[in-house]
Amino acid sequence: MIEFVFMLTRDDVTIGDAAAVLRGVSETGLRYVGFKDVGPPPAVLREVADAAHAAGLEVMLEVVSVSREEELRSLRAAREIGVDWVLGGTHAQAGVEILDGVRYCPFAGTVEGHPSVLTGSVEEIAAHAAELTALPGVHGVDLLAYRHATEDPIALTRAVAAECTVIAAGSVRSLEQIAALEAAGAWGFTIGSAIFEGVFPGAPSVPAQIEAVLAA
Repeated sequence: MIEFVFMLTRDDVTIGDAAAVLRGVSETGLRYVGFKDVGPPPAVLREVADAAHAAGLEVMLEVVSVSREEELRSLRAAREIGVDWVLGGTHAQAGVEILDGVRYCPFAGTVEGHPSVLTGSVEEIAAHAAELTALPGVHGVDLLAYRHATEDPIALTRAVAAECTVIAAGSVRSLEQIAALEAAGAWGFTIGSAIFEGVFPGAPSVPAQIEAVLAA
């Protein structure tokens, strides 16, 4: 069964009321919750992570900072925040040295900008995923399958999932996309903005939409 990671984010930024939203969804059956390294400061994110852990959830931080300096700062902060997983980022060798003991899934392929977009051919991205997961300490990859302007997202996911564990992140906006990602072999997927925009059954209620996604 594919895993759902609810991101407390909108437009690649952690929402200001993340703690309040978390309180409202902790009884939905979620297993994973996440947020970005852009938005509230680490001290606030630590409070959110602590609350999520108290509710029995695993916590993921997705790194979307665009400079090396900011990314490494976020990776170091991840340990202070106390997350279980770190997703994203493009400096994997530095990441494995910093994130000892944290499940780490850096971006596969060439990722640019904020909000992040993915470029490169299916073959190049799959090969990069294989290189990344050969590094000790890399658990899988963060794949922006639906943020690629030209490649088919499902063919891309299938090719990368043949190499390693895949968490599909970004621009998942329908139950049909989720079913396709599962069929392509993705381990998990993230949704943030689409739920806050109310695109899933149960809208505008955030908990009801989460339950609809989990049921799917």
